Amino acid sequence: MDGAVRLTMPKNGREKAALDFARDKADWLQAAMDRQPKQQLVGYESALPIEGQIYTIRKAAVRTPRLEGTDLLIGGNEATLGKRLAGYLKGLARDRLALASRHYADKLDREFSKITLRDTRSRWGSCTHDGNLMFSWRLILAPPSVLDYVAAHEVAHLVEMNHSPAYWANVARIMPEFETHRRWLKTHGSDLHRYQFVGS
Repeated sequence: MDGAVRLTMPKNGREKAALDFARDKADWLQAAMDRQPKQQLVGYESALPIEGQIYTIRKAAVRTPRLEGTDLLIGGNEATLGKRLAGYLKGLARDRLALASRHYADKLDREFSKITLRDTRSRWGSCTHDGNLMFSWRLILAPPSVLDYVAAHEVAHLVEMNHSPAYWANVARIMPEFETHRRWLKTHGSDLHRYQFVGS
């Protein structure tokens, strides 16, 4: 995720053919790169959304990170800030997603097995046939209603392991306004990946 374009080719491929292909697709590549959000390295005094609200990361003599007003207070040095900050956000995400998943699972009278968090780019969540839920921890950066929507979306797969009309009917039953939050994620979701936590 360094913003560089990498050209890969088959083992027995010809370099000239690969370079010609890349040149031919240069406009498309540039347009795709222009659509990517600018990467932002998170450090002290950086602005960061948490549950949809913007907080400024402030160095403070605190044992554990905490939100205070519009600040996120966190101790330690800059070299380990990324790891500590990501750890805090993952813990917050786990707590919020566990509550949301339990809430929507209860509405459907279903049980899930466990929740795991990852830093995925291709999907915000998933549900396995044996009831394991996986979520992107970056959902904690989005407004709470968006995190709730993803939890409801995945929990609904405990009933229907597809995206059939019956599946969407279950999503609408447990979260009638889901379309609004789904649109937010489609429009703004890629922005949640621009924040980079060194060492996390």
